Amino acid sequence: MEYFLLYNTTDGVFAFYRDRYTHIEQDWDALVNTPHLFKHLQAAVEGQPAAKDVETAIRQHLLPPIGLQEIWAAGVTYYRSRVARMEESEDSGGATFYDLVYEAERPELFFKSTARRAVGHGHNVHIRKDSTWDVPEPELTLFINNTGAIQGYTIGNDMSSRSIEGENPLYLPQAKVYERSAAIGPCLMVPENPIASDTLIQMQIFRAGEQQYKDAVPISQMKRTHEELAEFLFRECSFPDGCYLMTGTCLVPDSGFTLQEGDVVEITIEPIGKLINTVAVKR
Repeated sequence: MEYFLLYNTTDGVFAFYRDRYTHIEQDWDALVNTPHLFKHLQAAVEGQPAAKDVETAIRQHLLPPIGLQEIWAAGVTYYRSRVARMEESEDSGGATFYDLVYEAERPELFFKSTARRAVGHGHNVHIRKDSTWDVPEPELTLFINNTGAIQGYTIGNDMSSRSIEGENPLYLPQAKVYERSAAIGPCLMVPENPIASDTLIQMQIFRAGEQQYKDAVPISQMKRTHEELAEFLFRECSFPDGCYLMTGTCLVPDSGFTLQEGDVVEITIEPIGKLINTVAVKR
């Protein structure tokens, strides 16, 4: 499969294609909303010289692959997520809600983050100080352009307070939406064809250098299709700059685990790359 990797940096946008980098002379928001983006990028890099010192720019000046886009998320798209959400909400009596939405025609969709509150690769993500049970949620994240077409993919981390959401499902916005609760990156992959169903989402969590968690799952375990989720999101919403949609998680640490300040979360989805974030709290 052929693909471009688009890196957003303070030095501009760089496209990695066929083992070389090219500087793209176009604003991020205009670029990613160009129809038939893969073909547009092929034309844009043809005959252009290879850019120099790009790896330094990526290492030192990398930004999240986002401009004015909102970040949305889907929930209970994997069976394991359904089980975990039912477990956390059992005491509040909300467990049946997650069972019902897993089987329902309409998916769970919710607003996750503005671009300002989101972070990229190498930056801190936050856990809430008023939460006692916090987890990362590694998710394949769609980029959907302003016409509703899926144009690319990135890695997402939907940081979540399971204790707050488990107390009452109506607390979901507080459990999910807060400063630095969303991370995406390191780049936007723009493939010639849709991403393969055997693509793996992998996650590791480290504490003081020691591995606390490791698991992987293919995206084929999703109950819903990417196109289905995008269609529901665009039914009554318009996104002039496009949007990102996290597609749900199946990698859920055991109920005895909670994130701590200083933990490092590594999420890998090839060929997009690796999203690494350190856990912190708001000061």
